[in-house]
Amino acid sequence: MEDTRAGAAVSQTYRQLSDALRRGVYPAGSRLPGERDLATTLGVSRSTLRLALGKLAEENKLERSSQRGWFVRRDVVGEPPSTLQSFSEMARARGLRPQSEVLHRRVRPAAFEEAEQLAIAPASRVLDLRRLRRLDGVPVCVDSSVVVLALAPRLAEIDLTDRSLYETLEQDCGLRIARSSYTVRAAAADPATAELLDIEPGAPVLIGEELTYADDGSLILAGRMVYRSDAYRFQADLFRPIRS
Repeated sequence: MEDTRAGAAVSQTYRQLSDALRRGVYPAGSRLPGERDLATTLGVSRSTLRLALGKLAEENKLERSSQRGWFVRRDVVGEPPSTLQSFSEMARARGLRPQSEVLHRRVRPAAFEEAEQLAIAPASRVLDLRRLRRLDGVPVCVDSSVVVLALAPRLAEIDLTDRSLYETLEQDCGLRIARSSYTVRAAAADPATAELLDIEPGAPVLIGEELTYADDGSLILAGRMVYRSDAYRFQADLFRPIRS
């Protein structure tokens, strides 16, 4: 009988929290009140509350940080497997509004290492671009790109605020982007990046590094994207070679 009552209390708490999430009492990305305060508000024990919270976490509605408490999950963005999409294209495909704030923009000579990476002559002109990318106003990514201006000279004059770099290269510069060599690694956010992304210094981030090619094989740009780990995932199809 006691187990039945306990189960009913968990179910009722789960329904109350689910309803609060549905009504936007706790917006996406927000932190829930502490367990003690939340249990008092709902009139249940902390053990009952934790079981209800755990059920919501299993449904990917909440996530728990061991040091910071319970958070409402954000909409998670990620590339479809084997498809090269821009940040803006990913966002729009999910019904989200992409935004880009230009933090730094400068035409300069390529450094020796950049020239080697991009297969251009040292001191060739490049556009050094750094932007903060948002989804529906939420900071998600710090995006840095070094673009070969010999391939896209018009880019030096185009304002890239709230614009897709890929789409601008294709529509305004006549380049067709064909593929990207892309790697992802985990890291801890440095203080400057953490401030931009509205996370704690040292919080986990995912760093994507790319080399992007045109359809004629020319290297167009080298990019580095730092994503909040709670707002991005990377997917890929992996194949084993056929052995004869």
